[in-house]
Amino acid sequence: MLNLVWPIFIIISFSYAIFSGNLQNLNSSIFDSVESAVNLSITMLGTMCLWSGIMNVAANTNIMKMMNKMLKPIIRFLFPEIKENKKAQNEISMNMVANILGLGNAATPLGLKAMETLQKENKNKEELSNSMIMLIVINTASIQLIPTTIIAIRSSLGAQNPTSIIVPVWIATICAAIVGIFVTKLLIKYSNKREKI
Repeated sequence: MLNLVWPIFIIISFSYAIFSGNLQNLNSSIFDSVESAVNLSITMLGTMCLWSGIMNVAANTNIMKMMNKMLKPIIRFLFPEIKENKKAQNEISMNMVANILGLGNAATPLGLKAMETLQKENKNKEELSNSMIMLIVINTASIQLIPTTIIAIRSSLGAQNPTSIIVPVWIATICAAIVGIFVTKLLIKYSNKREKI
């Protein structure tokens, strides 16, 4: 679908620029956008490298063990199928910590590792297990205490107070996480009942 939508947008934009006499403005905005995209990419790359490195160091320290202990009751509630799988619990815990710290890009590799481990445990390889579904929901609607990625983007774009979005992010992510978990648990329960019938 996007293969169709984007070319249409581009054709309409160029056509409008030509007929309204704004071709020069279009050319200028293209080059300005390219410059902004490169600057933003470099900023994001630096932030991602920094936090990925910190997470790798944290993985080998007692801090991560403490975080795992703190998150254990939550992980048991969210992922009852993997009570015995310590490796999956640790990877999910690392992923959740990265998401809580707002490290979306650094959390992705950790989430993929956890998903790979959960797939090994999955009996039906053609379908997602309940734990895999919950992990996707947790990643999509994760609570963020420090939205590092958004702050880095706002900072790179010259925002006067890049951290002013912290409280709204807390409210939005807490609401999203609660609704996401509630609906997922409800649908899993419904699905399990149907399977028994």
